[in-house]
Amino acid sequence: MIPKEKNYKKSKEEYLKFLKTQEVLSEPFRNKISQFKNFYLPISERIYRSYIIDKSPKIIGLAGGQGSGKSTISNILKITLKTMFNLNTVIFSIDDFYKTRIERKKMSLNISPLFFTRGVPGTHDTSLLMNCFKSLKKKKFEKTLIPKFDKSIDDRAPRNKWQTISKKPNVIIFEGWCVGAFPQKKKDLFKPINRLEKYQDKKRIWRGRVNEELKKNYTKIFKLINTLIFLKVPSFNHVYKWRLLQEEKLKITSKGKKTMNKNEIKNFVMFYERITKHMLKNFKKIANVVIKIDNKHRLKSIKLN
Repeated sequence: MIPKEKNYKKSKEEYLKFLKTQEVLSEPFRNKISQFKNFYLPISERIYRSYIIDKSPKIIGLAGGQGSGKSTISNILKITLKTMFNLNTVIFSIDDFYKTRIERKKMSLNISPLFFTRGVPGTHDTSLLMNCFKSLKKKKFEKTLIPKFDKSIDDRAPRNKWQTISKKPNVIIFEGWCVGAFPQKKKDLFKPINRLEKYQDKKRIWRGRVNEELKKNYTKIFKLINTLIFLKVPSFNHVYKWRLLQEEKLKITSKGKKTMNKNEIKNFVMFYERITKHMLKNFKKIANVVIKIDNKHRLKSIKLN
């Protein structure tokens, strides 16, 4: 039996309390209660039903373009899963597994200069990521460290800043812009998608290697996902617009740390464009849960596949 009535009030209170902390840096959230009932509760209930089948840790993939709201939604699901269903949830991002600056520098010298910029498949430490998943899912659980990436210095944070997981999770929310992405056909790589590809990847070495990485190392990881949730933004133009908004918030929360200007962000999101557009086109068919985000950054509709 799902303990909906018993814990609903507490869950709602914790949810509203969390939203208030988020509104300090953004516009007020609209339709809070209806979004709680129509989006977060059904998703949490689905995760709970999946968990009680064998009571083994469930990996929830949460994918969506930059600035689509992955961190906020992850935290709301964590609150709801705990207060409604007493499930212990761990959250981490694929971004935390970026390779170090030194490792990416080597890739830029040996393969393509474009690999120095973090973001695309190939710039993550997939071995470290796989080991973390194995550790979190072990029957005899042992303390696990999850790395942290410091975007303000564009490098992995020191080990003493990593996330420590001391208790075995029931649910692992694994979020990231390319989580669950799958490779394109080789013929689809031929035509450049933007200025970056046209002028800095003329021989298609970079995009070819990115595609190959998706096919090999990333597929193994994404196969571990039990439920894939996709945040479908209206268009790729919104990725730039919302990434810009993210940077503005970063300036407030990370005073003194380096942030990007408009032109730098415009160039930066070009690295993400090909895979993001591929996901926008195809993920509505393969994701278990598709949430459409409207032009004003609000949850518009949900589809459970």
